[in-house]
Amino acid sequence: MSERNGSIPRVGMVGGGQLARMTHQAGIALGVDFAVLAGSPDDSAARVCGDVRLGDDRGLDDLLAFGKSCDVVTFDHEHVPEPVLRRLEEAGIAIRPGRDALRFAQDKLRMRVRATELGLPCPRWRAVTETAHVEAFAEEAGWPVVLKAARGGYDGKGVWVAADAAEARTVVERAAAEEVPLLVEEKVAFRRELAVQVARSPYGQVAAYPVVETVQRDGICHEVVAPAPGLDPDEAVRAQELAIELAHALGVVGMLAVELFDTGEGVLVNELAMRPHNSGHWTIEGARTSQFEQHLRAVLDLPLGSPLTTAPFTVMANLLGGEDPDVYRRYIHVMAKDPGLKVHFYGKQVRPGRKIGHVTVVGDDPGDLLARARDAAAYLKGDEQ
Repeated sequence: MSERNGSIPRVGMVGGGQLARMTHQAGIALGVDFAVLAGSPDDSAARVCGDVRLGDDRGLDDLLAFGKSCDVVTFDHEHVPEPVLRRLEEAGIAIRPGRDALRFAQDKLRMRVRATELGLPCPRWRAVTETAHVEAFAEEAGWPVVLKAARGGYDGKGVWVAADAAEARTVVERAAAEEVPLLVEEKVAFRRELAVQVARSPYGQVAAYPVVETVQRDGICHEVVAPAPGLDPDEAVRAQELAIELAHALGVVGMLAVELFDTGEGVLVNELAMRPHNSGHWTIEGARTSQFEQHLRAVLDLPLGSPLTTAPFTVMANLLGGEDPDVYRRYIHVMAKDPGLKVHFYGKQVRPGRKIGHVTVVGDDPGDLLARARDAAAYLKGDEQ
C-alpha cells in the first residue's frame, strides 16, 4: 500500500477485473486514492493501478488487512461470502454496498422474494428442491422453463433451459449433489432486453441513467444501445422508478443495474447487480458522468454527477477474443478506418470468447452506430480480415 495523501479518502475495490480497472481510471480525475485487492499481478486492474494489494479477494484475513487501510471498501464482483462481509462490518470497515444489500445481489432467490414483496413485476417463479416441484410449476407456466442457481451464476453460467422433465431432472440432481439451491422461472416471451442503472448515496441521493437496450447471446452481453430506441417515454420513466424503488428498498449504496425483459406490455425484472455493470460501459463516452465515476461519488457520499447523455445515441459493443491473439495489429486499422470510434482494452490475455475490451461510438443514427461498432468488434476479433 502507498502512503496516505493527507485527507484525501482512499477507496479500496475488491477484485482486480476490468470493472476495477475502469473505476481506477475514473478515480484519477476525481483525485481520490484508489487501491485494488487483486488475486494476481496479471489481473486487469493490477496491470494499471499504482496501489495494488495481492491476496485472496474472498478470504477474511486478506480482506480485513485491506479494508483497515481504506476509508471505504467496494466491489467489482458479488462473490465475497456473506459471513466474511459480516466480519468486515463487525471490524468497523465501511463496505458499500453493505452486507444487507449485497445479499440480494448474491442470492437470486432472496432477490425474487424481496422483489415480489415489493410488488415489482417479475416472471413467475418458485424455489425448487426436486424435479416434482419443477413439473408442478411447468403445469402452470408451461415448458420450457428456466432453472437458475440461486448463487454464483453470471454471464449465462448457472442458468439452464429445460425443455421437459427429463432435462429438468438432470439439472436438479446435479445441483443437489453440489448443494446448489435452485429456483425455476417461466421462460418469458420477451420482445427485447433492457437495462437501467441508478446510483444511490448513503445520504439517499439518487441519479438514474437512461434505459438502454441490451443484446444478449449465449448469456453474454454483446451490444448496448443507449437510450433504448423506440421505448415509450412513460415506460422508460416507469423502469427508472422501478430501479430507484429497488435501490431504496434494498439499501443500495453505489451503482445498481437492473436487467429487464420488455414483453411489449411492460417490463419484468430479470437480474440485478450492485456495482458498475457491462450495460453501463457506454457512459464513459455517452454520459456526462460515467458509471465508474458515479460509483465512486456514491460510495464516498459525494454529490452525484449528471447522468445526462452527451449525444442522441451511444452504442457499445463488447470485444470478444478470437483465435488470433494479435489484436494490436488489427487495432491500428480500426483506428484509421473510424477515428470517431473509441476502443477500450482491458489488458487481458486473448482467449476465444473472453471479454477483452469494448468499443463505443456516439452519434445521431443508432442503426449506423450499430453497424460501425459491430464492424470494429468483428474485425478486432479476427472474424473479418
